[in-house]
Amino acid sequence: MHSHPEVADTLIVGTQLYDGTGAPPLERDVAIRDGRIVAIGNLSNWLAEEVIEAEGRALAPGFIDVHTHDDTHVIRSPQMLPKISQGVTTVIVGNCGISAAPVTLKGEPPDPMNLLGERDAFQYPDFADYVKAVNDARPAVNVGALIGHTALRSNQMDRLDRAATADEIAAMRAQLEAALANGALGLSSGLAYGSAFSAPTEEVMALAEPLAAAGALYTTHMRTEFDAILDAMDEAYRVGRHARVPVVISHLKCAGPSNWGRSAEVLQSLDGARRLQPVGCDCYPYNRSSSTLDVKQVTGDIDITVTWSEPHPEMAGKLVGEIAALWGVTQQEAGKRLQPAGAVYHNMSEDDVRRILSHPASMVGSDGLPNDPLPHPRLWGAFPRVLGHYVRDAGLLPLEAAVHKMTGLSARRFGLSQRGEVHIGYHADLVLFDPARVRDAATFESPRQAAEGIDAVWVNGVLSYRDGAVTGERAGRFVARGAASKADAGGVF
Repeated sequence: MHSHPEVADTLIVGTQLYDGTGAPPLERDVAIRDGRIVAIGNLSNWLAEEVIEAEGRALAPGFIDVHTHDDTHVIRSPQMLPKISQGVTTVIVGNCGISAAPVTLKGEPPDPMNLLGERDAFQYPDFADYVKAVNDARPAVNVGALIGHTALRSNQMDRLDRAATADEIAAMRAQLEAALANGALGLSSGLAYGSAFSAPTEEVMALAEPLAAAGALYTTHMRTEFDAILDAMDEAYRVGRHARVPVVISHLKCAGPSNWGRSAEVLQSLDGARRLQPVGCDCYPYNRSSSTLDVKQVTGDIDITVTWSEPHPEMAGKLVGEIAALWGVTQQEAGKRLQPAGAVYHNMSEDDVRRILSHPASMVGSDGLPNDPLPHPRLWGAFPRVLGHYVRDAGLLPLEAAVHKMTGLSARRFGLSQRGEVHIGYHADLVLFDPARVRDAATFESPRQAAEGIDAVWVNGVLSYRDGAVTGERAGRFVARGAASKADAGGVF
């Protein structure tokens, strides 16, 4: 013990510390100085400019939202209220094959790139331009970025309903390599969408080849989440094996009533693959999904809520079935008339959601759509919903396991070095929350509601959110892929 007192910028006293490793909590004080964690323990002899009395509340690493479409949002709305209010301190953008960079549009953004904004939102022909824009905007949260396969296709191809040629693949690879050199985390694909469905597995394999040398990874919105899901999973594993890189399956789910109950089978496939290669997944804690309105999915066997429609904005909030009845047409015809549009699909079973969320390979990601006028509540509620509804109320998994799925596991998988766990020397991304009070307030009817029980959030040591309001300080930045990711990734998938 030092006889003279140590001095910190911030001291958080009397916490139940969940360190992000999955270990049970310990009673600890934590000191922050110059954006880093400088001490953990009984720090009664320390002094600080700001002392926060935790009174036994939980302190955890800031949550990492591994599945976002916040690409343009972090620049246009840098206060990032939907995420900072959940205790999220880092977002990973560029998921599902769609990224804001590197992009040069020839016309309107192709579906589903339009989820990231209108044509004027795409201003980053080089990934380096995007990195600079993020750092200039100084968002409230850190930003890690994947490069979208569909974005690369859109840059290099005259039309997206075919396979890329060898020359086009070479041009896409050159853009991907430049982005990796500027700190991109990896490649994402969205093979279920019309804009990428015509890409054969070989195209994706060729594009994934530069990832290994960069210590990067491959994430995928698979070719299908419906009845042929096991084949789609095999395709994802094959890309990972070919490129010798870790694979993350995005928002793993069993979509469509004919698929309900198959999560045990799906997770068995995942476990089998995990014995041979690094594979994981992310998921969100809801049994409805959301994206653009896909007429192929308008089959009448599930409810589909329209969240926006360019030709018929007055139909937002109504079911496709109701709109069809109103117009006196089939649901298929109604779906065609509504396009382009956004939708929430009532397409999962609760048992499957629980089984996937509680599996050790799954991470938590919101998949929130910030530009949607009636967003799925996961945009504002995903993380507190896990902590309140699934951990505390349903007893689905221990709090330390849930925190690990939101922090340490995610940081290691994506190569975010010195984040995601509470250790001396790590970046001070932290969230103080009350396990007894934490809950998601966002609903499908009223989705823009901040969570309850998230009491304080620090990003890079800066108190950025407290007692339900932003402090006005923003300290997020672009986070490049960490050098340690290869070594780390080996042990945590």
